Amino acid sequence: MSRQVVPEARVARAAAPFRQFIVKVHGHCNLACRYCYLYEGPDHTWRTRPAAAGPEVLDQAVARIAEHAARHALTRVSLVLHGGEPLLAGASRLADCAERLRDRVPENCAVHATVQTNATLLTGERIATLARHGITVGISLDGGLARHNTLRTDRAGRPSWPAAARGARLLADQHPQAYAGILTVIHLAHDPIETYESLLELRPPALDLLLPHGNWSTPPPGLPTRGTPYGDWLCTVFDRWWTAGRRETRIRLFEECLALLLGLPAATEALGTEPFTAAVIETDGSIEQVDALKSAYEGAARTGLDVFRHSFDQALRHPGVAARQAGLAALAAQCQACPLVTVCGGGHYAHRYRAGHGFTNPSVYCADLQRLIRHVAARLAASAARTPGGAAR
Repeated sequence: MSRQVVPEARVARAAAPFRQFIVKVHGHCNLACRYCYLYEGPDHTWRTRPAAAGPEVLDQAVARIAEHAARHALTRVSLVLHGGEPLLAGASRLADCAERLRDRVPENCAVHATVQTNATLLTGERIATLARHGITVGISLDGGLARHNTLRTDRAGRPSWPAAARGARLLADQHPQAYAGILTVIHLAHDPIETYESLLELRPPALDLLLPHGNWSTPPPGLPTRGTPYGDWLCTVFDRWWTAGRRETRIRLFEECLALLLGLPAATEALGTEPFTAAVIETDGSIEQVDALKSAYEGAARTGLDVFRHSFDQALRHPGVAARQAGLAALAAQCQACPLVTVCGGGHYAHRYRAGHGFTNPSVYCADLQRLIRHVAARLAASAARTPGGAAR
């Protein structure tokens, strides 16, 4: 039974259609990262599912995505080929999935396809196959040095860094147009400037700096504390990035924070109150909410729906999905009263969980997010004050 209770009054606004579809083409991984919330966390549903999505699952997933795009007249959908490690399924299967979706969606709907990989299986041939089929490649790393990635080992305990670094450099050298960027989970033990500058050496066009998945019942490393260690870490990187004129690479968290402070719309899991519009298709065809919820408790991402019997419109009516689209109405009273709420948005949904109280709580990173937002706002205001006409640079 789901522990998530969402009162009807909190989910009254019209549902926004899904626009991002995360397809688990392979449910296992060739690494055994010691901090992995997916395989080492409280949810073990991956153990009962097929290792890889079969042709019938991928066919039906493509059909359901195309159906949803047509029903809502979408002009763009995002297809994220995910895992586990998706390259265990083979680059050709990933390419085939993307091409079949492009063939099925309405003519005026563009499909932006990305594969998220640990980079250890990237070869020149595989990268070329993905690039030829218009699939960009996102890489997951803990930093740009071997010592940053010591927790990312294979199942025999061998370091993954040599293969991952080789794959990242191949991508940057041979097909930079297919390079989506690097996703990095923050480790407080790693120096923020060293982490950032070492990642720049891999020439990513964009960085995603992510807070580790944790909550009030299972706090992330270094919390709770009277200080703001994650906010401080992020502020240090922000100052380095801001001083460089933001020319070195894009950092989505910072760009979204700036946009929200300027009153512009921004869509990210970490900030803002825009409706969340992503759905997951598991290897057995189950439709689930995003994996981050699995860091809370067993079955937190489950909907009970699947692509064989249900449409994505039915998934939009699931209470958990509706709660993530309810905006301010779904937030804790403390969050609704906060002057930063339109920027913070309550933080990542998974980080609000407290056993016995569900997700209607402030983020476990509340103080850290306030630290970052106020710091970015101060830098933005100072920049605007120095610029003729008062506009930020």
